[in-house]
Amino acid sequence: MTTTKTAPPQAGHRDGDDPEQSAQGWQFSSPLVLTMVLLVALVLQGSIRTALSTPVMQSWMTVFVAVMVQALPFLVLGVLLSAVIAVFVPPSFFARALPARPALAVPVAGMAGAVLPGCECASVPVAGALVRRGVTPAAALAFLLSAPAINPIVLTATAVAFPGKPQMVLARFVASLLVACAMGWLWQRLGRADWLRPQTRPGSDGLGKGAAFWGSVRHDVMHAGGFLVVGAMAAATLKAVVPADWLSLAADNPVVSILALAVLAVLLSICSEADAFVAASLSQFSLTARLTFLVVGPMIDLKLFAMQTATFGRDFALRFAPATFVLAVLVSVLVGEVLL
Repeated sequence: MTTTKTAPPQAGHRDGDDPEQSAQGWQFSSPLVLTMVLLVALVLQGSIRTALSTPVMQSWMTVFVAVMVQALPFLVLGVLLSAVIAVFVPPSFFARALPARPALAVPVAGMAGAVLPGCECASVPVAGALVRRGVTPAAALAFLLSAPAINPIVLTATAVAFPGKPQMVLARFVASLLVACAMGWLWQRLGRADWLRPQTRPGSDGLGKGAAFWGSVRHDVMHAGGFLVVGAMAAATLKAVVPADWLSLAADNPVVSILALAVLAVLLSICSEADAFVAASLSQFSLTARLTFLVVGPMIDLKLFAMQTATFGRDFALRFAPATFVLAVLVSVLVGEVLL
């Protein structure tokens, strides 16, 4: 007769315990985190109310809410367009719509940005969808930079903000398109494939077009929306702590004024549909400096850098953003000297 030996129970293991669960330990879920945050807020509500009533925090909240309210509708528009491109537009369409040569596809894509009535928050997910659909990255990046700066809504807002100065609208259009095309050609010449890593999408095999569409929308909202919040928080923090009188001191020097408004455009992270009115209010600065503000802002700011990191990867953003900033400043100065 044979006997079967059973392994002794492991130390610390009790009947009914799940070994995998014991090995994993505590796992925080979203409802648990939300409950903990609400409990902390309830206990500290007096201190929180006092902190939020200070002028600095009120300024912070105002800027944060303003950036989010301006950007969120256009982010949603961009996400919807991105999902449409990913699900309903066949890859062969882009092969027919754009020239086969990347050097010619760049200006065509740059001019195509003039027909999308959205801001930079919309252009980032759309450009990501174009890359995933096989569009040459140089052309997609030219579209990313041109769409928020030369579309009809932005140009109309610029004309309204600068009445009697049609040259400001022309200068913004020319400078923005030149920067977009130059960055596209620069990426074609020097860019590397391993720098550009677009976020993958959840598999849609076996799903209907409707299910695949909403799956793509949810994915983009979670990724781009989260980084938008981070960028808005950073912009609000910098706006609340930078003294206002620094701008008046910077306006007296032509070189410093241009650099100051370029940096300010990055920090404020204003939606391109509204930035012309902010630029018009900075009347102590020259038109060239204000043109730099209008060209730099839609191409690189805090929320855009965060969204580009989320969409294309950190290696891309760390190279693309500084190059865009430098080129946008140089082109703005040249165009401003000629047209303004």
